[in-house]
Amino acid sequence: MRRKGIWKEFTGWAGLEGQWLRRKHFSRETLARIAERIRQSEQDHTGELVVAVEAVTPAHVSNSEQRALEVFGRLRVWDTPLNSGVLLYLALDRHHIQIIADRGIAAPDDLWAQVCERLQASLRENQYAAGILAAVDDIEAILKSRSPALPSGANHVNDLPDELVLL
Repeated sequence: MRRKGIWKEFTGWAGLEGQWLRRKHFSRETLARIAERIRQSEQDHTGELVVAVEAVTPAHVSNSEQRALEVFGRLRVWDTPLNSGVLLYLALDRHHIQIIADRGIAAPDDLWAQVCERLQASLRENQYAAGILAAVDDIEAILKSRSPALPSGANHVNDLPDELVLL
């Protein structure tokens, strides 16, 4: 499997595949459904979710985990008052999923890994929209119990955009 991925990256097919997957699975309607689900999910906790989908990973990036950290910083997911930002990052060309949570979210890595595994299974079955919507629901469940408590008398403020970010 890894040998096939290296061949695709070397020949440029991985980038073409990533662009094709983005066009095929992320229509305007799908993007709107995902944004609405994120908006609704953030009403019940202080966590802030950003979903970023990258069709083609930049050439300067050696691994997807490093890129996810870079995207986490560039999209300012870390910049919430309660340090409660979470990034769900998908690299379509490399078939990689990464979740990065800010320090205010007290969730162990194995919970995030389970979300990634379920999403990966959905993507293998070409269920991109359903898989991402289910991942948003899974992340919401984690954030309900693991994000910082809202200070008494304060209203939840949506600090990060709910729209899926296409890179």
